Amino acid sequence: MGDDGYLAALRTYWKRNQAFPSMSKLCDVVGLSSSSSVFALIKRLSEAGYLERVDGRIAPNRRFFGRPVIGTVRAGLPEPEGQDQAELLTIDDYLVDDPNRTVLCRVRGESMRDVGLLDGDLVVVEKNRPTKHGDIVVALVDGDLTVKTLRLDKDGAFYLEPANPDFAAIRPQGSLEIVGVVTGSVRKYGR
Repeated sequence: MGDDGYLAALRTYWKRNQAFPSMSKLCDVVGLSSSSSVFALIKRLSEAGYLERVDGRIAPNRRFFGRPVIGTVRAGLPEPEGQDQAELLTIDDYLVDDPNRTVLCRVRGESMRDVGLLDGDLVVVEKNRPTKHGDIVVALVDGDLTVKTLRLDKDGAFYLEPANPDFAAIRPQGSLEIVGVVTGSVRKYGR
C-alpha cells in the first residue's frame, strides 16, 4: 500500500472516531507490522503537510481534511479532463469566511425552493454581518426561526419573503431579529 492508501486508512479512522489513533494503535490502523515503519510513514506524511506535532502528539491538519478539486466540470457537453495538479480544498475553506461567526442551520420545508434551498439542506449562516434588502437571512420573527429573503416595503418596514409562490410573506407582528446572512448551502444526495 502506498502513502495514499495509508492516508485513506487514517482518514477513515478519523471519520469513525473523530480522533487520531494513538501511536500504539497506528500499526493496526494502517496495517504495518513494525513501529519503525509507522514512524517513517508519520515522518513522510508530516513532510507532505498532512500531519503535524501538537503538544508532543501527532495530529491531522487542514491538508489532511482537504479534498482534491479535480477541475471544472461542464454541465453541458463533456470536455477533456484537465491535467493540472489538483488543488486541495476543505468545505470550510470554501464556505466559511469567519469561523467564529459562522453557524449551520438545517432547512425544513419548501418555502425557499426557488432559490435552491431545499428541505434537509444545511445553510451556512454568518452572524453579526451587515444585512441589506435582498439578502437571504435566518431570522427570529415573533419568536420563530425561519430562513427567507429580507425585503423592505415602500413604507420602510422590513418583511421576509419566501421563494415559493405557495407561501405568503411574513410581516413581523412584534419583533424581527436577524440571526445572520446565508452565505452558502450544502446538500447531501442519497439520504
